[in-house]
Amino acid sequence: MISRRELLQCAGGGFGMVGLSSLLAAETQAAKANPLAPKAPHFKPRATRVIFLFMNGGPSHVDTFDPKPELKKQEGKPGPGGKFMPSPFKFQQQGQSGVPVSELFPHLSQCIDEVCVLRSLYTSTPNHEPGLFMMNSGVQQPIRPSMGSWLSYGLGSENQNLPGFVVLCPGKPVVGPALWSNSFLPGIYQGTHINNSKIDPRNVIRHLSNNSLSPTAQRRMLDLLQVQNKRHLEQRTRDAALEARIESLEMAYRMQFEAREAFDIGRETAATRTSYGSGQFADGCLIARRLVERGVRMVQVFYGSGQPWDAHGNIMDHQRDAKKSDQPIAALIKDLKSRGLLEETLIIWGGEFGRTPTAQGAKGRNHHATGFSMWMAGGGVRGGTIYGATDDVGVKAIENRMSVHDLHATILHLLGIDHMDLTYRYSGRDFRLTDIHGEVAHDIVS
Repeated sequence: MISRRELLQCAGGGFGMVGLSSLLAAETQAAKANPLAPKAPHFKPRATRVIFLFMNGGPSHVDTFDPKPELKKQEGKPGPGGKFMPSPFKFQQQGQSGVPVSELFPHLSQCIDEVCVLRSLYTSTPNHEPGLFMMNSGVQQPIRPSMGSWLSYGLGSENQNLPGFVVLCPGKPVVGPALWSNSFLPGIYQGTHINNSKIDPRNVIRHLSNNSLSPTAQRRMLDLLQVQNKRHLEQRTRDAALEARIESLEMAYRMQFEAREAFDIGRETAATRTSYGSGQFADGCLIARRLVERGVRMVQVFYGSGQPWDAHGNIMDHQRDAKKSDQPIAALIKDLKSRGLLEETLIIWGGEFGRTPTAQGAKGRNHHATGFSMWMAGGGVRGGTIYGATDDVGVKAIENRMSVHDLHATILHLLGIDHMDLTYRYSGRDFRLTDIHGEVAHDIVS
């Protein structure tokens, strides 16, 4: 079998090529188009980049940002799935806005005027796997494109030498790579997972560096390989996997130079590093700032491997996790603000669901999906505010209820995207992050 190009070259002594020269040139140009090139939003955005601080396992709303004095009055009385248990942590109004914050977060309380607390989240299922899928990709089942992949697809990236979507996680959460999958979107939009348990800036991504060849020799070798790949691609109708491989090779070559610098937190001043504290999550927050500063569209920082916030046995475990995350989060907010980046950087904090206001066993709390808290800061969000409410004992969201689809629609809106217009045709239908749902919470936009 010969290709159409070879057929046209033979037909009529090659004169067939003349009539289609412009068409073939256009095809060649399209093939060279960079799928990560910046794309115009649907309307003027408030944010241009996202940092999602993901507290996998599920933090308790009644112990963090949604105080419930009524729980003390109802202590020991029957409730959904157990007996009501008041929070062992004290709350205090903080900042000029007076937003109540748990004593778990003394550093974040200093930045609360930058934060909009969302108290009325709810989701479909109080189980980790479907909850993680829903929060990250808008559906309970595997496998659909993650929010970061949708953002990269819709907006591209401002830095062509780094991925548009980076995931920092020391190990992996329960579901793992499916949470940052591109699914049916082109492979270039998949999240790039970095295990930040211990980062060596000389070799950020395994197999990225080539210590045997000079950059010039690598470029020549890659060019030859890409010519062969593209010839092979021309002979196929469409091969998404091969297209992704071609794009990933180019990205890997460019990354080995800029990624080393971007992930090298040793280049920061001693004062900056001290402000973030130490540990995997602290390093992840500092790297996230360095990446968005360099034009990466979305950085997701998982708090830890597995489901560390899953306080079934003892809610006092939240002390451990809050202590490791409170200082880095506050430092991230202050650092972005001092650099003039907070206004265009949307920070999101939360897990896949919340925890029950009732006790599990003696001191623990079970999974809870009908009402829980998250928060946002920067990126056009009204700081020092509270949106929505749960009932007096924190069982159910009752005011300005916000589904995960509503959350996603609002995030996209802040980035200048109409969630109903960000679609991709696959298997005969148009898909979108919010499926057929989603309402923008305009009241939280500054």
